[in-house]
Amino acid sequence: MTSDAARNFIDRVRDRSVTVGIIGLGYVGLPLALAVLRQGIKVIGFDISQPRVDDLNSGRSAIKHIPTDELVAGVQSGMFIATSDFSRLSEPDALLIAVPTPLTKQREPNLSYVVKTTEAIAACLREGQLVVLESTTYPGTTDDVMRPILEQASGLVSGRDFFLAFSPEREDPGNQHFGTSTIPKIVGGDGPDALAMADALYSTFVVKTVPVSSTATAEAVKLTENIFRAVNIALVNELKTVYAAMGIDIWEVIDAAKTKPFGFMPFYPGPGLGGHCIPIDPFYLTWKAREYDITTRFIELAGQINSGMPYLVANRLAELVDTVLRKSLSSSRILLIGIAYKKNIDDMRESPSLKLIELIEQRGAQVAFHDPHIPVMPSTRNHPELAGRKSVPLTREQLADFDAVLIATDHDDVDYALLTENSKLVVDTRNACAHRGLQGSHIFKA
Repeated sequence: MTSDAARNFIDRVRDRSVTVGIIGLGYVGLPLALAVLRQGIKVIGFDISQPRVDDLNSGRSAIKHIPTDELVAGVQSGMFIATSDFSRLSEPDALLIAVPTPLTKQREPNLSYVVKTTEAIAACLREGQLVVLESTTYPGTTDDVMRPILEQASGLVSGRDFFLAFSPEREDPGNQHFGTSTIPKIVGGDGPDALAMADALYSTFVVKTVPVSSTATAEAVKLTENIFRAVNIALVNELKTVYAAMGIDIWEVIDAAKTKPFGFMPFYPGPGLGGHCIPIDPFYLTWKAREYDITTRFIELAGQINSGMPYLVANRLAELVDTVLRKSLSSSRILLIGIAYKKNIDDMRESPSLKLIELIEQRGAQVAFHDPHIPVMPSTRNHPELAGRKSVPLTREQLADFDAVLIATDHDDVDYALLTENSKLVVDTRNACAHRGLQGSHIFKA
């Protein structure tokens, strides 16, 4: 039976009188905020970065695919405000958490952002609030990590005084077919009231909700989705190596195989995994599995294969510079195309291009980059030393100055014809040239 607090919350959701707080205004939180705003619900956005807060309150977004006009309209109408003042966390009726969940250097879960955010909420938590974690994590985080912090600091009880849920983000930056509102949303609650409240809230701005039996189940769903991709990408990365030794083109094999109308799903090789989810999330489960004396050998093997791809690409580049150009990599200048982790976006989180730059420069080569979506490289957790480097223009004159071009990200708005016509050596990790019908004895796949 639904409690009075839950019914009151659901009624306010239906008449759009609730206020939603979103903590973390990045690639997940900002699209989420816009999806809520579109339904006439007020949003307070929280972020620790004051420059980001100032930009958003001026209607500016640092994320290319976020429509600025909607931000401006939200700010001008008073329906959206960004703040770095976490003492205001008591104001929203629902708090949706979209903060990073990275790995430590030892590839163990780093929940510091989740813990600090939960502690900030606990200091302001009031009766009737719904708290939802969206950040990807291992099963048990919501119940075993967040709930004790919230209850002990506030004196309130989950399921009676406040309500706790998990609903994993499913963002895919740059996807032209699916966005926040058109992707079904998994929802798991700490008790039936929390589930009903979270389901009612998300139902207002997503096409469909998929309620599951617990927060741990919802956490496991997200991990399963990302592990599925990581394992299959590892498989084709390994097949690429085997087939290359046999003189077989892996991309031709995959294109032919995907004509089968059942029993096959195409995945493609690359220079390594990027983005926040796939390179990181599988290790959350391998770490948690050790608690149950289980070794996730399949997942760990996939991680090893994918993590090793930048090394294989760097070795292939060195080999081709040697055999084709008759010079050493250490005396070469390399132009890397694309530092975003995938095509047509400005997101470079965990991009394999960063590792490629590191590996190639360790061998003594000079590396510059061209990326039409990232004019200046920002600071990153693992490669802060690369911050401030600028994208070089793609011109005949610039290309003449480089010994080799390495295509790491296949952005559509790169002039590949210009690139191939004016380069001495092209090493293509994405099959970008072949997809555009560009051929030549100086073009090699890696």
